[in-house]
Amino acid sequence: VGNGAASGPVLIAYDGSDRAELAIERAAGQLAPGRHAIVVCAWGPAAVGFHLADGQHIDADDARAVKAAAQETAQRGAELADAAGFRSESVVVEEMPTWQGIVNVAKGRGASLIVLGTHRRGAVTGHLFGSVATEVMRHSDVPVLIVHEPA
Repeated sequence: VGNGAASGPVLIAYDGSDRAELAIERAAGQLAPGRHAIVVCAWGPAAVGFHLADGQHIDADDARAVKAAAQETAQRGAELADAAGFRSESVVVEEMPTWQGIVNVAKGRGASLIVLGTHRRGAVTGHLFGSVATEVMRHSDVPVLIVHEPA
């Protein structure tokens, strides 16, 4: 990952979780300061695919409320990325499954790297529940940096 002199921005998938915050921190440690970052929060109708701030509760069937919460989540991620040394913007994408939204934004915005935080799961658990990180890696031509939560 080195000096961060790649041509496109870094896309950071952010869902408000601790592992997503860790991914921002670790990516900042690997890339040159001042790198352009697009912090993306993906959501879908009746699907809250991110963690709400401060224990908020929303009706997953209320698309406007879910979109507003996704915008707040993405903005919080962009603020964390700025604090870590990126030049960030927040983006929300309404697309399910989540991995598809991430891949489409990366492609559409010319990202040169996708950063994702992920759980350390066993093979069976990961297979049964699926993995956004696995699907992004399988469907994207853009290199992917996976940051695991500490063991």
